[in-house]
Amino acid sequence: MNEPAIARFDTRRELEAHWNALLARAQGRLDLFDPDFIVWPLGTPDTEARLRAFLHDGGSLRLALHATGHIERNCPRFLRAVRDYSHRVECRQTPRSLRHLSDSFALADGLHAVRRFHCDHLRGEAAFDAPAEIELPAHRFEALWEESLLTLETSVSGL
Repeated sequence: MNEPAIARFDTRRELEAHWNALLARAQGRLDLFDPDFIVWPLGTPDTEARLRAFLHDGGSLRLALHATGHIERNCPRFLRAVRDYSHRVECRQTPRSLRHLSDSFALADGLHAVRRFHCDHLRGEAAFDAPAEIELPAHRFEALWEESLLTLETSVSGL
């Protein structure tokens, strides 16, 4: 394993660069949480291509969120990938009791993370090859995942 690398960020460009680096490193599992994913570039062609490659190679994606509206309206590429790889993707919506959670993070393979400290700000931290840094957000993700309900399901006619 490589030496842990931790970098702070506070701009959209830096967030997207760290997101792309995380996707490039992801091999087995991606766990994503954000209240609405407005800031994350889920709808871009680059993200779609990287996610499709990740899922095609056997990866799995779990996405948890409070509100689905932004993704449903603005991320058709992401939704197509979810539909095409529905056997490897699960999306869940948090219950009202968890809607106060305001952090945001993407975790890959228990080794890499991109975290925004609060969903209203771009300030955050990226950690690569740093399992100790992933432990707390991974635990938080598992807890909210267990409480959340299935959403963004696909059907024969689409969503």
